[in-house]
Amino acid sequence: MSLVRLNIKGISYSQTQNGAYALILSEVEGERKLPIVIGAFEAQSIAIALEKEIKPPRPLTHDLFKNFADRFEIVVKQVIIHKLVDGVFYSSLICERDKIEEIIDARTSDAIALALRFQAPIFTYKNILDKAGIYLKGDASKEAEEEQKKEDIIVDELFSKEVEIKPDQQNYKKLSLNELNNMLDQAVKNEDYEKAARIRDEISKRK
Repeated sequence: MSLVRLNIKGISYSQTQNGAYALILSEVEGERKLPIVIGAFEAQSIAIALEKEIKPPRPLTHDLFKNFADRFEIVVKQVIIHKLVDGVFYSSLICERDKIEEIIDARTSDAIALALRFQAPIFTYKNILDKAGIYLKGDASKEAEEEQKKEDIIVDELFSKEVEIKPDQQNYKKLSLNELNNMLDQAVKNEDYEKAARIRDEISKRK
């Protein structure tokens, strides 16, 4: 079976179900996207690794794993999403130490959070992409906002049950950039990375 390389396109947050996230992967040489439902903690960890600007005062679990691996000279060479069963993706970490390769099973969200920290490529098999990949291509004349709307629809369709509504949800669109940046600093200081990721998303939309 042939491998297909994937890039991380971003993380979509459900507009209708608070606390619901989907990681959107895209094939490098193609137009298909692979949406994967992930938990809030993993979404935070991936968002922090992607943004670079959010610096946790203490290492998160995936940062700790990276520090541990570095200390013992273990390198994650690549991540392979190798199986899809009943809507659940299964992944493997291809690791190397002293030129000996080991394969370790991992949840896909954890595997990708680590791939970012090790700058390791992400792959899946063609048959998995054929089965679960979707097209989000819009007209060339339309802006990226149109594609984002399509992603939001896909994200909401991924969830079939209600998610707990969190009391601290705010309409960040009504706040100024200065207020958002102050809130971002405070959220990071309080180690509320889920809130920080949402604020950072709103700031990024205005750039």
